[in-house]
Order: sequence, then C-alpha cells, then structure tokens
Amino acid sequence: MASSSFTLSPSPKLLHNNRIFHSQNQNPFVFLNSSQSFSLKPHFSFTFTHRSVSPSRTFFSPFTCLAKNSEPSVAVVTPSKREERVVVLVIGGGGREHALCSALKRSSSCDSVFCAPGNVGISSSGDATCIPDLDVFDSEAVISFCRKWGVGLVVVGPEAPLVAGLSNELVKAGIPTFGPSSEAAALEGSKNFMKNLCDKYRIPTAKYKTFTDPSAAKKYIQEQGAPIVVKADGLAAGKGVIVAMTLEEAYEAVDSMLIENVFGTAGCQIVVEEFLEGEEASFFALVDGENAIPLESAQDHKRVGDGDTGPNTGGMGAYSPAPILTKELQSVVMESIILPTVKGMSAEGCKFVGVLYAGLMIEKKSGLPKLIEYNVRFGDPECQVLMVRLESDLAQVLLAACRGELTGVTLNWSPGSAMVVVMASKGYPGSYEKGTVIRNLEEAEQVAPSVKIFHAGTALDSDGNFIATGGRVLGVTAKGKDLEEARDRAYQAVEEINWPGGFYRRDIGWRALPQKQFASQG
Repeated sequence: MASSSFTLSPSPKLLHNNRIFHSQNQNPFVFLNSSQSFSLKPHFSFTFTHRSVSPSRTFFSPFTCLAKNSEPSVAVVTPSKREERVVVLVIGGGGREHALCSALKRSSSCDSVFCAPGNVGISSSGDATCIPDLDVFDSEAVISFCRKWGVGLVVVGPEAPLVAGLSNELVKAGIPTFGPSSEAAALEGSKNFMKNLCDKYRIPTAKYKTFTDPSAAKKYIQEQGAPIVVKADGLAAGKGVIVAMTLEEAYEAVDSMLIENVFGTAGCQIVVEEFLEGEEASFFALVDGENAIPLESAQDHKRVGDGDTGPNTGGMGAYSPAPILTKELQSVVMESIILPTVKGMSAEGCKFVGVLYAGLMIEKKSGLPKLIEYNVRFGDPECQVLMVRLESDLAQVLLAACRGELTGVTLNWSPGSAMVVVMASKGYPGSYEKGTVIRNLEEAEQVAPSVKIFHAGTALDSDGNFIATGGRVLGVTAKGKDLEEARDRAYQAVEEINWPGGFYRRDIGWRALPQKQFASQG
C-alpha cells in the first residue's frame, strides 16, 4: 500500500451560482462545463490510498478528506472494494461518442465522463463534461489531461486519431486505452492491408486487385465487367466507396481518385473488387488482443434515399437486433472472420485491442457471410442502438478488453429492439447549408421514456438555439418491445422536431419490416 497526498482547490463543495455541485454517486468527481466558473473556498487536503497492480491498473480505496482549518471533516462514501472506480475520457465529438458517453454515464463504476472535443448536445444533456480545447491529435496534451484529472480509461471513438497513433502513446504512458494501435488500425486505414490479411488467413471476402495506375485499373475493370466496386485505399470519411453499376461509372471513379485526387492521399491507391449481391449487415466484436466477444447484431442503411437508393453515406439509420444475423450466422462470422482476424493480427505482431466492426455481405446465393470491410471503432449510427440496449457496465467491460481479460466476460442486453433515425442537412452527402435552426428537441425526447436524441453536428447560436453544423446532425433513437414499436416511437419523435433545413429516410428497418407502412411523406 502507498499513500499520495494532493492539495486541491476548489474544496469538495464547488459553488456555481450559489448551487453546490456533487457527482451523482457522491464521489468527489465533479462534472464541469468549460464555460462555467466556480467560487473557490478553503483549502482541503485529499489523501488517496492506493495500490499499484501494474502501470495500467490503479485501485483507489478508501477515500479520505480532511479539512486544514476548523471546519468539520467531510464524510465521503467509500466504494465497494470489489468495484473499481474509474474516470473516463471519450475521444471524439459525434453521435457515436454521444452514445458512448451516455452508456458510460450509466455505468455504476464510472465516477465521471469527459469528452474531447465533444459537442453541445453532449454537454447540454449532462452525459459528459466536454473539453472542446483539448487537441486529440496532440498525444502529450491528452496524456497531461489524463494525469491531471485521474483518467483511468480512454475510449477513442473516431478512426483518425487511432490511425495517427494516439493509442500507442497513451498505452506507452500507462493509460488504459480502448482502441487499437496505429499498426492495428491499418485494418481500416488501408483496404489493401485488410485484403492482404484476408488472403493470408483465408478470411472470406470479395475478389479484388489493387492499383495505382489508372490505365491498369480500367483494363481490369473491363475484364471483370460491371457492376463492380471501386474503393479509395485510405480513410475518406465514409465516402471513398463507389458501387459502379456500369463500366463508365467505374472508369469515372478511377479517374476521380487516381487522376483528380478527390480524396487526396486516401485515393492515391485504389482497390477494385467484385460486386457482391445480398444483404448487408454490421457485426461488432470486442477484442483484447487474443480473445473476442460478439456484441448484439445491428444493421444500418448506407444509401441516402428511401428503398436504399442514391449515393452512399456514413449511415442514415440503424436497428438492433438484425434478423438477418441469426445466432447460427453470428457463430459462422466469429469462427470464419473475426477470430481468424484477431489471431492473424497477433501473428503479424500488431495485436488488436478495441472493437472490430465488420461490414458484411450475406450472399444471396450461398447465404454465407463475406467481409466487405473492417472499421476499427464503433459504427455510427449502429453504436447508438447498441448503447441504448447495453445493460452491462460498459466501463468495466472496456477495461477488461484493455487488460486482455475478456475471457469469461458476458454482456447483458435489454430485450426488444432499438432504432435510430438519422436527421441530416438537406444536400448531404453533397454540399449542404450550415447554421439552420433546429427546434423542439425537448418535446421530441418526451414522446416516450425510451427516446434519446444523440447529437452529431450541432452548435448553439447567439440566441441559444440549436443549429446544424454538419451533414449528419441528429440520431433520434428509441427502444421498444419489438422493432415495430421502436420504429413507431423513433418516427414520432422525429416528426416532433421542427427543422426545415433537415431531412431523413422514412423507411429505416424496411428489410426487417417489409410489410409495414412507414412514416408518411410530409
């Protein structure tokens, strides 16, 4: 056992507009907002008695607070010895991160949640303390923040900081981090890397070839025929995939990437692969480097228009569970795709720690899954429906993954279904207007107790109104006893929202509920 003393000001009671702020579980961690100021009263000395298990594991218990002046000592409830307390920092500022913050806030072992940079929806809902000025690409700044605030778990939401190596630096500093190293993040950062891994470890995927020369790519496309798929090798914000239904469309895609550089360095190399016919599904697994456990099934809607028409987007809606992913099929995915990937990455010397998001095609002919692509983080908007259904302590589950201790971990899920309908700015995924006003969000969340609105691209204007600042702006999410009830509640909430500058698909879940009448146009 060792003892470390810290002198802190403010005192355990922080005054803001004459209100006393405490965390919800009575532990001495306070949810702050970057815009708030606090009047600071007398000095207190806090003593943390802790034992160090490893550089990445520290248990705090008990907690003592003693006043240096004549004021009475402050009694603080000591957590159960069997329950480790943790402060969490979520990296990112979109709808996925809002969903993660909300789930972590519900975690009984989580003392407080920070989010960098976060967004106004996250902060206004009280789901986390947003740190807008923390540069998440400055690993030293992130490490310094973690040490200052006693962060015991970092959860990296977006792919870009992962590919840039944020996890590498945090782990090196002894900070438990849920998210793969930059080497392991190449599963998403380079489609060619992922395809080569599939070849080597016999993971079922579409036939492909990689090119940097446009003429050679066009010759291969002519040989293969259309439809065919052209992908930018690197990260292109979810927009680097062209499903070409004709040879001309495929040639245009090649030119746009290799000649016109529409995706910059991400499109300097392309992957041309066969078109797979079937139904897409999303499969998620938590990975600790050697072991993996599946999450519940989910399915998203990539196309911008009703009936899965129009260009691909980052996702216009999702639901969970996905009937297409039966328990039998999930077992096949784990055995033929997920576990060979985990073992293969370990064998290649770049163990994967984080969430593997497999984009699958359930082939129409065989009924078997093939891997379309990997993402190395939670999907958006699938994360939203998964997090509202998760009943396990998310903080403890993610810590187990960080420590290589997923064996034996089981996850608890709420019964029934969940659905999220994405509201996007008109014009998305093309150019769109920013700054349009969004009203009636509070009324929408009151449609049913299970409704939760996750913010992805919002800000506040000078009058305190929510305004749209991105393409995908809101994720209106609801749970129900079945998918039909979840859908009805989600669309009722959507229709409460007054946002003339936005639009949404009216048929989310249509594959699972093909016979149902969906929300009317209007």
